[in-house]
Amino acid sequence: MGLTLGVVVLTMGDRPVELARAVESLRRQTRPPESVLVIGNGADVPDQPDFVRVLRLPDNLGIVGGRDLGWRELDTDLVQFLDDDAWLLDDDVLAGVVRRFEDDPRLGIVSMRIVDPDTGLSSRRHVPRLRTSDPERSSDVTTFLGGASVVRREVLERCGGLPAAFWYGHEETDLAWAALDDGWRIHYAADAVLGHPTTTPARHATYYRLNARNRVWLARRRLPWPLAAVYLAVWTALTVVRVRDSAALRTWARGFVEGWRTDAGPRRPMRWSTAWRMTRHGRPPVV
Repeated sequence: MGLTLGVVVLTMGDRPVELARAVESLRRQTRPPESVLVIGNGADVPDQPDFVRVLRLPDNLGIVGGRDLGWRELDTDLVQFLDDDAWLLDDDVLAGVVRRFEDDPRLGIVSMRIVDPDTGLSSRRHVPRLRTSDPERSSDVTTFLGGASVVRREVLERCGGLPAAFWYGHEETDLAWAALDDGWRIHYAADAVLGHPTTTPARHATYYRLNARNRVWLARRRLPWPLAAVYLAVWTALTVVRVRDSAALRTWARGFVEGWRTDAGPRRPMRWSTAWRMTRHGRPPVV
């Protein structure tokens, strides 16, 4: 018997047309999911087809908290996380992804390729590796795209799920580093394509604070202290160079301090052998 697949879609209830498109792309699959769960993250959910289960949360748990609750509501072998404004472009996407998992019992996470529907191009920030010049090339990677991913349930269970306290940002890397340290593969599947409008994460009002805080939390949770120091130094330098807005930099600095003053959760630093494995994949855990 093959692996079963469930899908978690978060929504704030404010994109009914896009949500309907996402759900329809799941229905059209030649290998449809066994379960589809649409979660209203502190919001009402528009009427859904009969094959969709709806769960309305009384409060907004954030992207991370909503997805972490969602996978626990399913009982499938694989869990796809899909943004409500994304959709599968081809009807055989899920069949190919499930087949990858069935062929390799150590494959833990598949990251899908995101394409802007207007340009047909993939943004560099949507390719989860340092060498982003060829987004149509598949490869093993060291992180993944949260809203365009399929994760083996065993990985989520063994690694403790997603860190709900992060709310937004770097939760994929936290899970990815834990999965790599547990011996799993993470694969960027360029042939598993979904559409999603090109946006910038900085559109979120809390982006700069959470970006800084969560990077500190990530380093404290997952890195040996020498690597944590280098990782945070590198990202501080990159932020200073890239962010030209002084108000945004002040917000980022407050988030950085918050990351040290608040509870990051359990500390389980990766083994040095895992750091070396990541380096061989082209992305050492310092950038």
